[in-house]
Amino acid sequence: MDTGGQLVTIAAVLLGALTTYLTNHFTERSRLRHERAARWDERKLAAYEGYIDTVRACIFLAVHLYEVREGIRQSDQDEGQILTEMSEAGRLRGRAFERIMLLAGDHVIEAAHELNATAQKVDWQANGKLPGTLEEWRDQNRAVFNAINAFHDAARQDLGVSGRVTGEQHPERDLLLPPSQRST
Repeated sequence: MDTGGQLVTIAAVLLGALTTYLTNHFTERSRLRHERAARWDERKLAAYEGYIDTVRACIFLAVHLYEVREGIRQSDQDEGQILTEMSEAGRLRGRAFERIMLLAGDHVIEAAHELNATAQKVDWQANGKLPGTLEEWRDQNRAVFNAINAFHDAARQDLGVSGRVTGEQHPERDLLLPPSQRST
């Protein structure tokens, strides 16, 4: 084989090695980027779940307090004990909200801000800081559950989950009340 043929062979081997190296490099970068995105999505999902859990815990405690204060329900706990639980639940809600602020996209953060503001009104009416009638109380609760659904939609979009919690496919739902409380 002459020198020219050997140079062509060497160049082809070098080109093949370079192509293999570049292909492996870009494939590995893509794999690492995908793993990193999946890891952050897992953390986001955990943060979103934790936040909604704490928001709902606060709402349920507020409902408990409101119903005890209004004489709708009997409880083994006095108002002071329920307020103490509400305070702790509110602290945990604040911590969960901070995780949202660290991990979430802009739309999720805005939905969380709206949810916090709406949930706070439920807390205030339950503990007497915000006066209101039973119908206004129920309106506050409807609003907070609508805000939770809006948060769910924003979180689903941020995580790349198809579909929506609200909209034409899902009719408007109302509060679930025992028959004895529906007309009051």
